[in-house]
Amino acid sequence: MAVGWMTALKLVPWSEVIEATPQILQAARRLMGSAQRAPAGPSPAAGATAALGVSTADQLAVMREALLQLQDEQRASATLIESLAEQNAVLVRAVDALRVRQQRLLWGVGALGAATLVLLAWAINQ
Repeated sequence: MAVGWMTALKLVPWSEVIEATPQILQAARRLMGSAQRAPAGPSPAAGATAALGVSTADQLAVMREALLQLQDEQRASATLIESLAEQNAVLVRAVDALRVRQQRLLWGVGALGAATLVLLAWAINQ
């Protein structure tokens, strides 16, 4: 099982992921900023609902309520996306640090193994 994860982690282009992380954060922040601004102008569906026999004031009230709900949902989605992007950035940095640590440990184990073999060979020859 651990071998599968190691293989999967080796296949990830970490340098590209790390390079793309700032752009992902910026895009999420731009999305959050645009979601916080209220859109201007009437809805294109206003004319289509007039034919239903409902008064214009009632239609307008329903459309305003729907618009407010959509804006709330958009803000919540943008907040979630920004949070996920920040968590992704933290995760990428942590995984990169673990990758570097794993490489260092591998070199250390290799050096200890070589030193052990040298000491074993020296002890046998004595």
